[in-house]
Amino acid sequence: MDKFVVRGGNPLLGTIKVSGAKNSALPCMAAAILTADEVILENIPQVRDIETERKLLESMGAEVELGYGRAQHRTSIKCAVLSDPVAKYEIVKTMRASSLVLGPLIARTGIARVAMPGGCAIGGRPIDLHIAALEKMGATITYDHGYLEARTDRLKGAHIVFDKITVTGTEDILMAATLAEGETILENCAREPEVTDLAALLIAMGAKIEGAGTSTIKIQGASSLHGARYRINPDRIEAGTFLIAGAITGGDLNIDCCDPTHLGSIIAKLEQAGVRLDIGTDSIRVRSEGSKTEGGLKAVDVTTEEYPGFPTDMQAQYMAFSTQCEGTSTITENIFENRFMHVNELIRMGANITVSGRTATVRGKSPLQSAAVMCSDLRASAALVLAAMIADGESILDRVYHMDRGYERLEEKLRGVGAQIRRMGDVFGKR
Repeated sequence: MDKFVVRGGNPLLGTIKVSGAKNSALPCMAAAILTADEVILENIPQVRDIETERKLLESMGAEVELGYGRAQHRTSIKCAVLSDPVAKYEIVKTMRASSLVLGPLIARTGIARVAMPGGCAIGGRPIDLHIAALEKMGATITYDHGYLEARTDRLKGAHIVFDKITVTGTEDILMAATLAEGETILENCAREPEVTDLAALLIAMGAKIEGAGTSTIKIQGASSLHGARYRINPDRIEAGTFLIAGAITGGDLNIDCCDPTHLGSIIAKLEQAGVRLDIGTDSIRVRSEGSKTEGGLKAVDVTTEEYPGFPTDMQAQYMAFSTQCEGTSTITENIFENRFMHVNELIRMGANITVSGRTATVRGKSPLQSAAVMCSDLRASAALVLAAMIADGESILDRVYHMDRGYERLEEKLRGVGAQIRRMGDVFGKR
């Protein structure tokens, strides 16, 4: 099982490039199910979840080519024949995004059989909102030995109000509605950039969609969609992680190929904490000078919310950052009920954190020490890397396969800007 070895103490200096957004790429790959034509996606990150999605689509009969080499970060998908419209458990057990094939499968083929999703153990991501919406659109859904089976002659447009904001639910039903008969109106929709990214691809494929990026989306169903070529947005969570990496190490780091307009809540909190940021059109520079002369970093409270609020996927990284801020901050997790599993590992490294319900209280500024720690999920892994880069000594991070699900060659990118980090068996400085 892979491990990271991280020696703390180096400020990050230079330029680091942000990859494409995993959470946009996965629904966009699923959208290829909606047409028999070829869909070409660019800026696809080379992460484990993308490889899992490839296997999933191929198992259904799709032709999928993932680019490595000259066609790096590009994939072509052709679902001319979907001979086996089943999302098999052995493929999707490690990936929550498996539910995203439910809507497009039933819309295209009239039948879908999908294993209940797996992924990080950070809390429930109920699929009941997907099911209720599809049933309102005329699907019949049954349960059988861990699988959902949906059937319909053709989905029909409906007026759907989500009981609560759901990103994957919005994406799943948005895809399903593009091939439904008549108009579908979705209310209380997620507004994340990943939703607007998916909608832009669907529009390029011929779908008629209005309101993506707002709480109300209208879709006029079509009899068919065609192929398209589309470039995936940069990963805002990877960009946010690198922002904190530059700030926490006291470096001078340029985060390139990002979209600052997607990072508003993260930028606001870092600036409140005293981090100096120079914001460009597609880059952000983090500079240590400025904050130090004003008395150091200051504790700032954070509450996770749906977009455009502070993202739950940045909560763990911000907690690592808060350990280095003067004063006491509270971090409240409103999205997932089990997303503080990194707290005990940070405490092992010397952090002063207490948890009560959904709120963690972080008392800084804590000198962190190296330790052997365990990665529990994707974003917790990133938080432990951040902590290890400022800890005294050499830390060993176990179960970094979580990291590989969503960060593309993280250790290589960080090593390129001065971090001392390697996978077990590598040599420091190797790139």
